[in-house]
Amino acid sequence: MAIRTSSAIWKGDLKKGAGSIRLSSGAFEGAYTWRSRFAEGEGTNPEELIGAAHAGCFSMSLANILAEAGYPPASISTSAKVHLGEGPAITLIALSTEGKVDGIDEKAFLEFAEQAKTGCPVSQALAAVDIELTAKLLA
Repeated sequence: MAIRTSSAIWKGDLKKGAGSIRLSSGAFEGAYTWRSRFAEGEGTNPEELIGAAHAGCFSMSLANILAEAGYPPASISTSAKVHLGEGPAITLIALSTEGKVDGIDEKAFLEFAEQAKTGCPVSQALAAVDIELTAKLLA
């Protein structure tokens, strides 16, 4: 199986320092600071990147589960809100997904979404954190 690599560099102390995060594929490189992580500042942060990874993994997992059950989706759109609390610690990830899927009812869609929530590799890696799911089937 694949091995994926990302890297980060940080220079300086926590509050005055700055760093950058880079994907080895070159698809993304972004700056981060104390303000971009713990306040409202320009740049990215590890929690935002975790959210992007989780939303992407969940969407792919749900699409696969649906297709294998005979309901290939037209689209799956997911957002992930990663809550950073005291400690600091990630206290909650709230997934919100919408799917355009022909021929399926709301109950079955929700059941498949729950399977994706627990089964996607990123959800499994983040199992120590509470993960909430809101799922909606679009007409």
